[in-house]
Amino acid sequence: MELTRDDALALRMASLLLAARPTGYGGEPPPGDVAGVVTWFGAMQAQDTASAAWSFGVRLPGLTPAKLDEAIEQKQALRTWPMRGTVHYVPPRDARWMLDLMGTRPLAGAAKRRAFIGLSDEVAEQSLDVLAEVLAGGKRLTRAQCLDALRDNGVKVDNTHGYHLLWYASQRGVTCFAPNIGKEQAFMLLDEWVPDPHRPDREEAVATMALRYFRSHGPTTVKDFAGWTGLTMTECRRGVAAVGDALATVSVEGVTMHADPALVDAYQPRRRTEAFTLPGFDEYLLGYKDRSLMLDPEHQQAIIPGNNGIFQPTLVLDGRVVGTWRRTMKRDRVDVTASAFAKLRAAERAAIERAFDGYGRFLGLPCQVTWS
Repeated sequence: MELTRDDALALRMASLLLAARPTGYGGEPPPGDVAGVVTWFGAMQAQDTASAAWSFGVRLPGLTPAKLDEAIEQKQALRTWPMRGTVHYVPPRDARWMLDLMGTRPLAGAAKRRAFIGLSDEVAEQSLDVLAEVLAGGKRLTRAQCLDALRDNGVKVDNTHGYHLLWYASQRGVTCFAPNIGKEQAFMLLDEWVPDPHRPDREEAVATMALRYFRSHGPTTVKDFAGWTGLTMTECRRGVAAVGDALATVSVEGVTMHADPALVDAYQPRRRTEAFTLPGFDEYLLGYKDRSLMLDPEHQQAIIPGNNGIFQPTLVLDGRVVGTWRRTMKRDRVDVTASAFAKLRAAERAAIERAFDGYGRFLGLPCQVTWS
Protein backbone atom coordinates (compact mmCIF):
# COMPACT_ATOMS: atom_id res chain seq x y z
CA MET A 1 0.00 0.00 0.00
CA GLU A 2 1.34 3.44 -0.96
CA LEU A 3 0.96 6.29 1.56
CA THR A 4 1.84 9.96 1.49
CA ARG A 5 3.85 11.50 4.30
CA ASP A 6 0.66 13.13 5.61
CA ASP A 7 -1.11 9.76 5.61
CA ALA A 8 1.77 8.16 7.48
CA LEU A 9 1.85 10.94 10.05
CA ALA A 10 -1.89 10.69 10.68
CA LEU A 11 -1.60 6.92 11.19
CA ARG A 12 1.41 7.41 13.43
CA MET A 13 -0.49 9.78 15.74
CA ALA A 14 -3.20 7.14 16.19
CA SER A 15 -0.58 4.45 16.85
CA LEU A 16 0.95 6.67 19.53
CA LEU A 17 -2.46 6.82 21.29
CA LEU A 18 -2.66 10.56 20.68
CA ALA A 19 -5.20 10.91 17.86
CA ALA A 20 -8.41 8.89 17.95
CA ARG A 21 -8.51 5.65 16.00
CA PRO A 22 -10.55 5.80 12.81
CA THR A 23 -14.11 4.52 12.56
CA GLY A 24 -14.06 0.86 11.65
CA TYR A 25 -10.77 0.10 13.38
CA GLY A 26 -10.84 -3.63 14.01
CA GLY A 27 -7.77 -4.04 16.22
CA GLU A 28 -7.36 -4.03 19.96
CA PRO A 29 -9.49 -1.51 21.88
CA PRO A 30 -7.54 1.47 23.23
CA PRO A 31 -5.92 0.76 26.61
CA GLY A 32 -7.77 2.20 29.58
CA ASP A 33 -5.18 2.12 32.34
CA VAL A 34 -1.47 2.57 33.00
CA ALA A 35 -0.73 -1.13 32.56
CA GLY A 36 -2.49 -1.16 29.20
CA VAL A 37 -0.65 1.89 27.90
CA VAL A 38 2.81 0.70 28.90
CA THR A 39 2.13 -2.77 27.49
CA TRP A 40 0.90 -1.21 24.21
CA PHE A 41 4.17 0.66 23.85
CA GLY A 42 6.42 -2.04 25.30
CA ALA A 43 8.54 0.70 26.87
CA MET A 44 7.93 4.42 27.44
CA GLN A 45 10.49 7.17 27.97
CA ALA A 46 10.87 7.96 31.68
CA GLN A 47 14.10 9.94 32.09
CA ASP A 48 12.14 12.76 33.70
CA THR A 49 9.33 11.69 36.03
CA ALA A 50 7.16 14.78 35.48
CA SER A 51 7.39 14.33 31.69
CA ALA A 52 6.67 10.62 32.01
CA ALA A 53 3.61 11.33 34.15
CA TRP A 54 2.12 13.62 31.50
CA SER A 55 2.98 11.04 28.80
CA PHE A 56 0.51 8.77 30.58
CA GLY A 57 -1.90 11.61 31.35
CA VAL A 58 -2.25 12.83 27.77
CA ARG A 59 -3.23 9.29 26.77
CA LEU A 60 -5.49 8.51 29.75
CA PRO A 61 -8.08 11.23 30.34
CA GLY A 62 -8.97 11.32 34.03
CA LEU A 63 -5.54 10.23 35.21
CA THR A 64 -3.86 12.37 37.88
CA PRO A 65 -0.34 12.22 39.35
CA ALA A 66 -1.78 10.64 42.50
CA LYS A 67 -3.59 7.96 40.47
CA LEU A 68 -0.40 7.29 38.52
CA ASP A 69 1.54 6.83 41.77
CA GLU A 70 -1.13 4.38 42.89
CA ALA A 71 -0.85 2.46 39.62
CA ILE A 72 2.93 2.22 40.00
CA GLU A 73 2.47 0.92 43.55
CA GLN A 74 0.03 -1.66 42.15
CA LYS A 75 2.76 -2.87 39.78
CA GLN A 76 1.08 -1.65 36.60
CA ALA A 77 4.42 -0.26 35.37
CA LEU A 78 8.03 -0.38 36.48
CA ARG A 79 10.83 2.10 35.85
CA THR A 80 14.29 0.88 34.90
CA TRP A 81 17.00 1.02 32.18
CA PRO A 82 15.82 -1.60 29.65
CA MET A 83 17.50 -0.28 26.49
CA ARG A 84 20.15 2.18 25.27
CA GLY A 85 21.13 2.83 28.90
CA THR A 86 18.05 5.05 29.17
CA VAL A 87 15.25 5.05 31.74
CA HIS A 88 11.84 3.75 30.60
CA TYR A 89 8.61 2.51 32.10
CA VAL A 90 8.01 -1.14 31.16
CA PRO A 91 5.51 -3.85 32.08
CA PRO A 92 6.98 -5.24 35.33
CA ARG A 93 6.95 -8.90 34.30
CA ASP A 94 8.82 -7.98 31.10
CA ALA A 95 11.63 -6.05 32.75
CA ARG A 96 13.94 -9.05 33.23
CA TRP A 97 13.84 -10.30 29.65
CA MET A 98 14.09 -6.78 28.26
CA LEU A 99 17.27 -6.22 30.24
CA ASP A 100 18.65 -9.55 29.03
CA LEU A 101 17.70 -8.81 25.41
CA MET A 102 18.70 -5.18 25.05
CA GLY A 103 21.20 -4.59 27.85
CA THR A 104 24.20 -6.21 26.18
CA ARG A 105 25.45 -3.14 24.34
CA PRO A 106 25.07 -0.69 27.24
CA LEU A 107 26.88 -3.12 29.52
CA ALA A 108 29.63 -3.60 26.94
CA GLY A 109 30.25 0.14 27.02
CA ALA A 110 30.19 0.29 30.81
CA ALA A 111 33.78 -0.90 31.23
CA LYS A 112 35.06 1.98 29.09
CA ARG A 113 32.98 4.42 31.10
CA ARG A 114 34.39 3.05 34.38
CA ALA A 115 37.93 3.36 33.08
CA PHE A 116 37.21 6.98 32.12
CA ILE A 117 35.86 7.92 35.56
CA GLY A 118 38.42 5.88 37.51
CA LEU A 119 36.12 3.15 38.78
CA SER A 120 37.34 -0.46 38.79
CA ASP A 121 35.34 -3.49 37.69
CA GLU A 122 35.94 -5.01 41.12
CA VAL A 123 34.28 -2.08 42.88
CA ALA A 124 31.33 -2.27 40.48
CA GLU A 125 30.83 -5.95 41.28
CA GLN A 126 31.22 -5.27 45.00
CA SER A 127 28.46 -2.67 44.79
CA LEU A 128 26.05 -5.29 43.41
CA ASP A 129 26.60 -7.50 46.46
CA VAL A 130 26.16 -4.60 48.87
CA LEU A 131 22.93 -3.37 47.29
CA ALA A 132 21.53 -6.91 47.11
CA GLU A 133 22.17 -7.29 50.84
CA VAL A 134 20.90 -3.92 52.10
CA LEU A 135 17.72 -4.04 49.97
CA ALA A 136 16.86 -7.67 50.77
CA GLY A 137 13.56 -8.37 52.48
CA GLY A 138 11.45 -5.91 50.48
CA LYS A 139 13.32 -2.80 51.60
CA ARG A 140 13.17 0.43 49.61
CA LEU A 141 15.97 2.95 49.96
CA THR A 142 16.35 6.41 48.50
CA ARG A 143 19.21 7.18 46.18
CA ALA A 144 21.07 8.90 49.03
CA GLN A 145 20.51 5.94 51.35
CA CYS A 146 21.82 3.51 48.72
CA LEU A 147 24.97 5.58 48.29
CA ASP A 148 25.41 5.80 52.07
CA ALA A 149 25.07 2.02 52.30
CA LEU A 150 27.78 1.59 49.67
CA ARG A 151 30.11 3.94 51.57
CA ASP A 152 29.37 2.18 54.87
CA ASN A 153 30.41 -1.09 53.27
CA GLY A 154 33.72 0.17 51.96
CA VAL A 155 32.75 1.22 48.44
CA LYS A 156 34.31 4.54 47.52
CA VAL A 157 31.57 6.69 46.04
CA ASP A 158 31.60 10.20 44.64
CA ASN A 159 28.87 11.82 42.56
CA THR A 160 30.07 10.42 39.24
CA HIS A 161 30.71 6.95 40.64
CA GLY A 162 27.40 6.88 42.49
CA TYR A 163 25.24 7.39 39.40
CA HIS A 164 27.18 4.74 37.49
CA LEU A 165 26.93 2.18 40.28
CA LEU A 166 23.17 2.64 40.67
CA TRP A 167 22.71 2.45 36.90
CA TYR A 168 24.94 -0.63 36.73
CA ALA A 169 22.97 -2.46 39.43
CA SER A 170 19.71 -1.87 37.58
CA GLN A 171 21.22 -2.63 34.18
CA ARG A 172 22.42 -5.95 35.58
CA GLY A 173 18.91 -6.68 36.87
CA VAL A 174 19.79 -6.56 40.56
CA THR A 175 17.76 -3.42 41.35
CA CYS A 176 15.10 -1.26 39.74
CA PHE A 177 13.40 1.99 40.65
CA ALA A 178 10.95 1.72 43.51
CA PRO A 179 7.95 4.02 43.82
CA ASN A 180 9.29 7.32 45.13
CA ILE A 181 9.74 7.82 48.84
CA GLY A 182 8.14 11.23 49.21
CA LYS A 183 9.67 13.13 46.33
CA GLU A 184 12.93 11.21 46.42
CA GLN A 185 14.06 8.63 43.90
CA ALA A 186 14.18 5.15 45.45
CA PHE A 187 15.39 1.65 44.59
CA MET A 188 14.38 -1.93 45.39
CA LEU A 189 15.38 -5.44 44.30
CA LEU A 190 13.93 -6.42 40.93
CA ASP A 191 13.48 -10.09 41.77
CA GLU A 192 11.56 -9.26 44.95
CA TRP A 193 9.27 -6.75 43.24
CA VAL A 194 8.67 -9.09 40.28
CA PRO A 195 9.05 -12.66 41.57
CA ASP A 196 7.29 -14.23 38.52
CA PRO A 197 8.86 -12.66 35.41
CA HIS A 198 8.03 -13.71 31.86
CA ARG A 199 10.87 -15.73 30.38
CA PRO A 200 10.56 -15.88 26.57
CA ASP A 201 13.46 -17.16 24.50
CA ARG A 202 15.42 -14.60 22.51
CA GLU A 203 13.55 -15.15 19.24
CA GLU A 204 10.17 -14.63 20.93
CA ALA A 205 11.50 -11.63 22.85
CA VAL A 206 12.66 -9.86 19.66
CA ALA A 207 9.37 -10.63 17.93
CA THR A 208 7.43 -9.26 20.91
CA MET A 209 9.41 -6.03 20.83
CA ALA A 210 8.89 -5.74 17.07
CA LEU A 211 5.13 -6.21 17.35
CA ARG A 212 4.79 -3.71 20.18
CA TYR A 213 7.05 -1.14 18.58
CA PHE A 214 5.46 -1.05 15.14
CA ARG A 215 1.94 -1.32 16.56
CA SER A 216 2.56 1.70 18.82
CA HIS A 217 4.86 3.79 16.57
CA GLY A 218 4.02 2.78 13.01
CA PRO A 219 4.20 3.38 10.20
CA THR A 220 7.94 3.47 10.68
CA THR A 221 11.10 1.71 9.58
CA VAL A 222 13.27 -1.15 10.76
CA LYS A 223 16.05 1.41 11.15
CA ASP A 224 13.89 3.30 13.64
CA PHE A 225 13.19 0.03 15.46
CA ALA A 226 16.91 -0.68 15.68
CA GLY A 227 17.57 2.83 16.97
CA TRP A 228 14.85 2.47 19.60
CA THR A 229 15.94 -0.93 20.91
CA GLY A 230 19.69 -0.70 20.37
CA LEU A 231 19.57 -4.12 18.67
CA THR A 232 21.35 -4.87 15.40
CA MET A 233 19.58 -4.37 12.08
CA THR A 234 19.94 -8.10 11.40
CA GLU A 235 18.13 -9.06 14.59
CA CYS A 236 15.49 -6.40 14.06
CA ARG A 237 14.73 -7.72 10.58
CA ARG A 238 14.38 -11.21 12.03
CA GLY A 239 11.94 -9.89 14.61
CA VAL A 240 9.77 -8.29 11.94
CA ALA A 241 9.86 -11.48 9.87
CA ALA A 242 8.84 -13.55 12.91
CA VAL A 243 5.79 -11.35 13.50
CA GLY A 244 4.53 -12.04 9.96
CA ASP A 245 1.00 -10.95 9.12
CA ALA A 246 0.54 -9.25 12.50
CA LEU A 247 2.20 -6.24 10.83
CA ALA A 248 1.31 -4.51 7.59
CA THR A 249 4.01 -3.35 5.18
CA VAL A 250 3.44 0.00 3.49
CA SER A 251 5.46 2.33 1.30
CA VAL A 252 5.74 5.99 2.27
CA GLU A 253 7.10 7.89 -0.72
CA GLY A 254 9.28 4.91 -1.61
CA VAL A 255 10.39 4.07 1.96
CA THR A 256 9.29 0.69 3.38
CA MET A 257 7.56 0.95 6.75
CA HIS A 258 5.52 -1.32 9.01
CA ALA A 259 2.35 -0.66 11.01
CA ASP A 260 -0.72 -2.14 12.68
CA PRO A 261 -2.69 -3.70 9.80
CA ALA A 262 -6.07 -2.92 11.40
CA LEU A 263 -5.11 0.75 11.57
CA VAL A 264 -3.96 0.83 7.96
CA ASP A 265 -7.17 -0.88 6.78
CA ALA A 266 -9.38 1.62 8.64
CA TYR A 267 -7.43 4.76 7.76
CA GLN A 268 -9.44 7.85 6.87
CA PRO A 269 -7.98 11.29 6.06
CA ARG A 270 -8.10 13.87 8.88
CA ARG A 271 -11.09 16.19 8.86
CA ARG A 272 -10.23 18.62 11.65
CA THR A 273 -7.26 20.22 13.38
CA GLU A 274 -5.93 18.23 16.33
CA ALA A 275 -3.68 19.88 18.92
CA PHE A 276 -1.52 18.26 21.58
CA THR A 277 0.71 19.63 24.31
CA LEU A 278 3.36 16.98 24.85
CA PRO A 279 6.16 16.62 27.38
CA GLY A 280 9.74 16.86 26.25
CA PHE A 281 10.55 13.21 26.85
CA ASP A 282 7.81 11.39 25.01
CA GLU A 283 7.70 8.51 22.56
CA TYR A 284 6.28 10.98 20.02
CA LEU A 285 9.82 12.19 19.24
CA LEU A 286 12.19 9.97 21.20
CA GLY A 287 10.69 6.80 19.77
CA TYR A 288 12.23 7.48 16.35
CA LYS A 289 15.68 7.81 14.88
CA ASP A 290 14.30 9.76 11.91
CA ARG A 291 11.99 12.50 13.23
CA SER A 292 11.52 14.33 9.95
CA LEU A 293 7.81 13.47 9.64
CA MET A 294 7.10 15.36 12.86
CA LEU A 295 9.89 17.93 13.14
CA ASP A 296 11.45 20.21 10.54
CA PRO A 297 15.26 20.00 10.85
CA GLU A 298 15.43 23.80 11.08
CA HIS A 299 13.56 23.63 14.40
CA GLN A 300 15.58 20.83 15.97
CA GLN A 301 17.77 23.23 17.95
CA ALA A 302 14.67 24.71 19.57
CA ILE A 303 13.62 21.25 20.74
CA ILE A 304 17.08 19.97 21.73
CA PRO A 305 19.16 23.11 22.46
CA GLY A 306 22.83 22.36 21.88
CA ASN A 307 21.98 18.71 21.15
CA ASN A 308 22.46 18.09 24.87
CA GLY A 309 19.85 15.33 25.09
CA ILE A 310 17.36 17.51 26.96
CA PHE A 311 14.14 17.69 24.94
CA GLN A 312 11.80 20.65 25.36
CA PRO A 313 8.03 20.14 25.69
CA THR A 314 6.32 20.50 22.32
CA LEU A 315 3.23 22.08 20.80
CA VAL A 316 1.86 19.74 18.14
CA LEU A 317 -0.73 20.49 15.46
CA ASP A 318 -1.89 17.66 13.20
CA GLY A 319 1.18 15.66 14.09
CA ARG A 320 3.77 18.37 13.40
CA VAL A 321 5.80 20.21 16.02
CA VAL A 322 4.88 23.89 15.77
CA GLY A 323 6.45 25.26 18.95
CA THR A 324 7.54 24.70 22.53
CA TRP A 325 6.13 25.44 25.97
CA ARG A 326 7.25 25.72 29.55
CA ARG A 327 5.35 25.75 32.82
CA THR A 328 5.60 27.58 36.14
CA MET A 329 3.78 25.94 39.04
CA LYS A 330 1.91 28.32 41.35
CA ARG A 331 -0.01 27.52 44.51
CA ASP A 332 -3.41 27.91 42.84
CA ARG A 333 -2.66 27.50 39.11
CA VAL A 334 -0.11 26.49 36.53
CA ASP A 335 1.20 29.22 34.23
CA VAL A 336 2.19 28.09 30.75
CA THR A 337 4.24 30.12 28.29
CA ALA A 338 3.78 28.91 24.72
CA SER A 339 6.13 29.82 21.87
CA ALA A 340 5.29 29.09 18.23
CA PHE A 341 7.92 28.74 15.50
CA ALA A 342 5.74 30.75 13.12
CA LYS A 343 2.56 32.80 13.31
CA LEU A 344 -0.46 30.61 14.04
CA ARG A 345 -4.02 31.24 13.01
CA ALA A 346 -6.45 32.20 15.76
CA ALA A 347 -8.18 28.82 15.45
CA GLU A 348 -4.86 27.00 15.84
CA ARG A 349 -3.98 28.97 18.96
CA ALA A 350 -7.41 28.24 20.37
CA ALA A 351 -6.96 24.50 19.71
CA ILE A 352 -3.63 24.49 21.56
CA GLU A 353 -5.11 26.42 24.48
CA ARG A 354 -7.94 23.88 24.72
CA ALA A 355 -5.35 21.11 24.79
CA PHE A 356 -3.76 22.79 27.82
CA ASP A 357 -7.11 22.49 29.60
CA GLY A 358 -6.43 18.74 29.71
CA TYR A 359 -3.05 19.39 31.28
CA GLY A 360 -4.71 21.53 33.93
CA ARG A 361 -7.23 18.78 34.70
CA PHE A 362 -4.36 16.30 35.01
CA LEU A 363 -2.63 18.53 37.57
CA GLY A 364 -5.87 19.52 39.28
CA LEU A 365 -5.17 23.21 38.71
CA PRO A 366 -6.42 25.83 36.27
CA CYS A 367 -3.96 26.31 33.41
CA GLN A 368 -3.27 29.88 32.27
CA VAL A 369 -1.65 30.18 28.84
CA THR A 370 0.30 33.16 27.55
CA TRP A 371 2.13 33.42 24.21
CA SER A 372 5.65 34.70 23.84
